[in-house]
Amino acid sequence: MKREINFWLVTTEHLENQLWFRDEDDFKVGMNYVAVQAAVGNVSVLAFILMSNHVHFVLKGNRIDAMAFIVGFKSRYAKYFQHKYSEKEILRRNGVDLKPLPIDEEAIERAIAYVHMNCVAANICSSPMQYEWGSGNILFNRTRREGIKLKDISLRKRRQILHCAIQLPLDWILGLNEYILPDSYLDIEGAEFYFRTPKRMNYFLASSSKARKRLESEEDSLPSFRDQVVSAALQDICRTLFGCNSLAGLSAEQVTEVLRQIRFRFSSDIRQIARVAGLSYSETAVFLDQV
Repeated sequence: MKREINFWLVTTEHLENQLWFRDEDDFKVGMNYVAVQAAVGNVSVLAFILMSNHVHFVLKGNRIDAMAFIVGFKSRYAKYFQHKYSEKEILRRNGVDLKPLPIDEEAIERAIAYVHMNCVAANICSSPMQYEWGSGNILFNRTRREGIKLKDISLRKRRQILHCAIQLPLDWILGLNEYILPDSYLDIEGAEFYFRTPKRMNYFLASSSKARKRLESEEDSLPSFRDQVVSAALQDICRTLFGCNSLAGLSAEQVTEVLRQIRFRFSSDIRQIARVAGLSYSETAVFLDQV
């Protein structure tokens, strides 16, 4: 029986006390695994974004293949994460939601805008064009980034960079930052077909729910730092103050001082502090209420 082709907004649950991507190398691996899944799967990728503690995709295909795409992505990245950080099952408890998108009602345009505006809503940047870890700088952008075709890279080097032995199309481009450029596999024509013009895409970006969240945020005027920056600072503070690389083994008073320093230096809210510290929201609130 022929499976029905549809469009899907794929969203993983936010990890409240953990990060998917702790540094730029993690993001690069994540970007390459998107390319791998695009190559081996039976779906078209119209848009995606990798955030610190969750990911979003807009996919075209049937439900089974869309689910296989995100499950495969999570599985590959979880193995990499476990090998690097010796932490098991970080993504096993991270649920996935597949929301069908009707081809009318402007649902596809709104979903792509929602995905791309995640970085703006998080106060990381002022435009999706400025965010590297996704497809927000691809649509209606005819300026292609520099890179080298995979055919011009040795098999050993490709496997080392991609962290797997999957053979990708040899005309795909590896960017200067050593991840496959989304231009190689993104269904740019399909996504642009629904927006039709850059002006219309900008309308959906500006009117998306994520844009409204950004405008309505009471913390709009506060500086915002990426989770990876705050996480690195937390380790540095631990080393400087207490001679260790993490909160493990510190007394409650010492943990309180580290978290207080993070809040003071970065104006971080409790949710961000909890993520980078690996604590629950309630635990973090208790520590910060002590100061």
